[in-house]
Amino acid sequence: MVYTSPLASVPVTNAFNTTRSQAIFNAAQSLMPGGVSSPVRAFRSVGGQPIVFDRVKGPYAWDVDGNRFIDYVGSWGPAICGHAHPEVTAALQETLEKGTSFGAPCELENQLAEMVIEAVPSVEMVRFVNSGTEACMAVLRLMRAFTGRDKVIKFEGCYHGHADMFLVKAGSGVATLGLPDSPGVPRSTTSNTLTAPYNDLEAVKDLFAENQDAISGVILEPVVGNAGFITPEPGFLEGLRELTKENGALLVFDEVMTGFRISYGGAQARFGVTPDLTTMGKVIGGGLPVGAYGGRAEIMAMVAPAGPMYQAGTLSGNPLAMTAGIKTLELLKQEGTYERLEASTQRLILGIIEAAQGAGIPITGNSISAMFGFYLCEGPVRNFEEAKSTDTEIFGKLHRAMLERGVYLAPSAFEAGFTSLAHSEDDIDVTLQAFKESFASIK
Repeated sequence: MVYTSPLASVPVTNAFNTTRSQAIFNAAQSLMPGGVSSPVRAFRSVGGQPIVFDRVKGPYAWDVDGNRFIDYVGSWGPAICGHAHPEVTAALQETLEKGTSFGAPCELENQLAEMVIEAVPSVEMVRFVNSGTEACMAVLRLMRAFTGRDKVIKFEGCYHGHADMFLVKAGSGVATLGLPDSPGVPRSTTSNTLTAPYNDLEAVKDLFAENQDAISGVILEPVVGNAGFITPEPGFLEGLRELTKENGALLVFDEVMTGFRISYGGAQARFGVTPDLTTMGKVIGGGLPVGAYGGRAEIMAMVAPAGPMYQAGTLSGNPLAMTAGIKTLELLKQEGTYERLEASTQRLILGIIEAAQGAGIPITGNSISAMFGFYLCEGPVRNFEEAKSTDTEIFGKLHRAMLERGVYLAPSAFEAGFTSLAHSEDDIDVTLQAFKESFASIK
């Protein structure tokens, strides 16, 4: 049987050719640990070998064997306007002629900073860095510097990068690979990391009661995207805001994933809860490596050279990342952008649920704006412990079946999916037909 997308340039069969991908990945394993530069890419939890990408454009990715896929990973979130958007690439080409990195101030930093400050309720000042991990590392240090306290509360299944203190019940790749808390992380470091189940305010209250005047703050993904896709229950974010205020601690939203994706002002604008500090990444770099952290001016005044808390980076604020971010945010500000994203993503997740139910496969799922996720289990899923009920074996089969039908999903049952402005109604139609056939083939 041959499955051909009405838009596809290359027919996809149930035994589609991945010869070149396999050869490249086999060679990579002697060059890089596990053959990859980031663990989840290795396909360990879904089986088979990874697809090696050759190019991307709009909502599509092509591998080195010429197979084309409708892409719902989007470089793990940044490609909200679609891959290689012509206005973004044109702006990058113009900036490229001036140089790739200055290691000095440039006006583009001011422009992007102004846009971020205008959009994100908590941000009065911002510092640009090079990744979401780097932003979270810096904000952790800033929390401690400002409060004079060492401990931090995080939530099970929330991922804030691979800094030592955050690799405790960290979800995402750690969960995907079945790894324990990472070797090489000193117990003395993680002893200051306190954890609670997501959506459990009582557990947070207990931690504050047990560690009075010792907790610098609470950090969380306001919508969890690194344990699948988990939304905050009514009152949860509001409750955290009150608890941190009562205890003299800071509230930090890790919006590396949700920032400018679930609304122009991020989750805090969407839910109407303003944290003290925010980390960002992905979308604000338009596909280039970038991160940022920001918040109240009095807190950010602690950061060097304005204050004593040191943090630096040679490539921070580089002109290419700033240019891509500026152009991406300009595109997102256009009228009707988020309404379009909301409608297409909701149609997608409802169709996925219907396809699974039609095949008799348990499923629960949800979406917000251009972000979605589902679990192959009975719902609801409110925290990481419940997320682990998802059937990872069936997901692995589903992932392969979808690849064979020209759809690229995240190679992990514990990652959110992403849509873009480039995904058309026809793309959604083709995707839902692929889900219907795939669920039917694996039940």
